[in-house]
Amino acid sequence: MQWWKEGLPVNIRISPQGLVLMLIYAVACVATRKLSVDQFYLPAGVRVAALLLCPPRLWPYLLLGEYAYFAHLRIPLLEKYGLAWVLLASAFLMPAVMLIVRMHQKLLARTTVLGVISIAVCAATIISLLNLGISYLLWEPLHNASFITNVMRYALGDFTGILILAPLALLWIRRAEEQWTPRSVAATVGALVAMLVIGLQATPVPASITAPGSLQLLLILPIPAIALTCLLGWRGAAVGVAAVNMILGLSTPSDHPASFDQATFATQQAMAIASVALLLLGARITHFQSQHRLREEDGRNSMKLARSTHMASEMDLRERAALLRRLGEGMDLSLNEMVNWLHAQGHHAVANSLKHTSEVHSRQFRAQASMIYPSALERLGLYVALRAGGVREAWDNTHRVTQPRLTGDPCQLGVDLQLAAYRTVVEAVSLLLRYEPGQISVRIRCGVFRQMHGVLISAALVDPHHALSQQTQELVRSQLLGRIVAYSGVVDVQKNRIRIALLDGLATYPQAPLAAHCPDAPWPFDQGRQSAT
Repeated sequence: MQWWKEGLPVNIRISPQGLVLMLIYAVACVATRKLSVDQFYLPAGVRVAALLLCPPRLWPYLLLGEYAYFAHLRIPLLEKYGLAWVLLASAFLMPAVMLIVRMHQKLLARTTVLGVISIAVCAATIISLLNLGISYLLWEPLHNASFITNVMRYALGDFTGILILAPLALLWIRRAEEQWTPRSVAATVGALVAMLVIGLQATPVPASITAPGSLQLLLILPIPAIALTCLLGWRGAAVGVAAVNMILGLSTPSDHPASFDQATFATQQAMAIASVALLLLGARITHFQSQHRLREEDGRNSMKLARSTHMASEMDLRERAALLRRLGEGMDLSLNEMVNWLHAQGHHAVANSLKHTSEVHSRQFRAQASMIYPSALERLGLYVALRAGGVREAWDNTHRVTQPRLTGDPCQLGVDLQLAAYRTVVEAVSLLLRYEPGQISVRIRCGVFRQMHGVLISAALVDPHHALSQQTQELVRSQLLGRIVAYSGVVDVQKNRIRIALLDGLATYPQAPLAAHCPDAPWPFDQGRQSAT
């Protein structure tokens, strides 16, 4: 019982920031109360928005600001309603809302919009029951009024006020997560201007109901908010719902805070339901947009990983080809020394035969090395590698591949994309040579399509009446699809033709080392799928 003798140690620190917050909160409540009536109560939204914006350590200052607001509002009514009503009806409202917001913290972290709607429903219901319940208990004349009717009116007013300001508070809290682009800002401003113009033409509500044409304007008032929701998700819903309800609330004809208008009340009920639907719709749209954005990012990361894997294997082949070229150069040097020695010894016939044989084998060796990795592609581009490399000699030896038709400037493409195109066309022609009869034609075009550099490859049988077999089509899709997907490409197998498009939207072009060795003859892709393929 030492605490009974010495008392409890209480350390109270007064923060200037908290005092300023208390003053701002009280002034905001007083200002919004002047714009409010019982069926449209903005201070309820200020209360919830302040609790959402401020950390719990500043909530005591908000409580003091609430009591200052009620003191300004209800002390003049002390003689009319009594001290008990002034104290009890003012003491429990803010703590109740604090408890509601605190209990919804986890729900807000999981589902923002659903948490706001739940807070709005609970706060509007509990505050209305507390406010009117205490008033009915302490003030005898209220017993003649309908309790349920007044509760519904108060609850709708609080709910509307919370729906106006609480989503805007969350929008401010998450401003760093949701970046506003100039396009979204322009769409928001346009929608707000449209709603303001429509609202000015359709208000006040009672006049709108009786005036010809004004009711139709009142019905189309939510359309800009719906469009904004579809465009921006829950952000558009938060702005649109706030604007629509604010316009309807301010259109209420009122001479004093307790005034009531049945026509506006019915409209506000319908608008409250529509507002909840818009917020939920906006939340789902934002969810699906986020999922789509995540899938796009995963796709880009997967493509980068696939390209890195392909380039790693190409670099390994490059090292092997370089080693083979060094071995070939060493063998050529040794054979030349042997030829020179035979000439010096007078064995001219043997030397000439050895020289001819070494030249043939050296050319074949270099051709095979270039098929492992086309080093000419790095210096002179894709088309030179196809025309002068070992692959062209291999095609000529089959006597089935016609002269390729090459269009555009491949040097505007990156080395990785040119290597992918090289491997793709070689594998496609190899499949046709292995599984299909007849002559084969090859066409390649390089250029720009939809602001991305790319290449179109066509490998087809010359005979238009011979369709590719099912086995060939399955092999094309299974063997070539990995490299094609890595470059945002597509493959199309129709009748006697294999058509492949490889696009690259990840790299930055042009590359100066390649462009310096190649002529500038860019060919833009045709603006259409049929012509492009």
